[in-house]
Amino acid sequence: MTFLPAIPLTGLVGWRVFQESAPRQQEVFERQPLVQKNVAHFRENASTALTAADLVADRRLLSVALGAFGLEEEINKRALIRRVLEEGTIERDAFANRLNDKRWRDFAETFGYGDGVGARVLSPAFQESIISRYLERAFEASVGEVDTDMRLASNFRREALEIANGEDVDRVGWFEIMGQRPLRAVMEAALGLPTSIGTADIDQQRDLFADKFQNVFGVDSLSALRDPDVMDAVLQRFFLQSELQNGPSASTPGAAALSILSGPSSNSLQAANLFNSNLI
Repeated sequence: MTFLPAIPLTGLVGWRVFQESAPRQQEVFERQPLVQKNVAHFRENASTALTAADLVADRRLLSVALGAFGLEEEINKRALIRRVLEEGTIERDAFANRLNDKRWRDFAETFGYGDGVGARVLSPAFQESIISRYLERAFEASVGEVDTDMRLASNFRREALEIANGEDVDRVGWFEIMGQRPLRAVMEAALGLPTSIGTADIDQQRDLFADKFQNVFGVDSLSALRDPDVMDAVLQRFFLQSELQNGPSASTPGAAALSILSGPSSNSLQAANLFNSNLI
């Protein structure tokens, strides 16, 4: 039986409750036979993928490699994947550098097939780092099977923090947010921006995001996301805006409890303790 995370509540309260149990739930997820088989196969066979063609030819290896970067849904685009890997990232016009989605650049750079140094798959430390990334993101994908917003928030907290910590955050940060659909979805919702702004000129879009970010959160740089309070404020707005647009309705799982817990005397920590006592 496939493991599905226990997420008894939706929305902001559900997110806070889920954070309390997520580490234990991930441990259960990682013990699934299929997940263990994928990890064992990668650990035993990654060193044989000395070329991009080798990696692309082994679907199970490739599934772990792509999953480590949140690109698992692209697994059937083998020609694109091979080109991304073989051209690397050193040349400015390399294919990965011309794609809007930064995950492809990270993927190509991390594996190193086209970057002069060559494949890094022979390193046990490299193999373990990919496995660790794969497990984290595969668990998030399982969360998304239950609640898409929870997956989006988990991904945003990690990926947006990485962007905020980048040396060029003030120059390219907004372009990286806008270029990754999951990150863009969270930020658009948190700022109350319509998806239709995607039709505007790219520089105009950046200005719209940056101006609204400053107006809503009182900070003028994405580097502010390094502050846990700012990151939490963005995710709070994301969940609250999502609830305003999508519900909850009486038919939403946990809606009655959410209504009670969201009242003026509620406490999300009490909710977390209540539900954690009944989780795995």
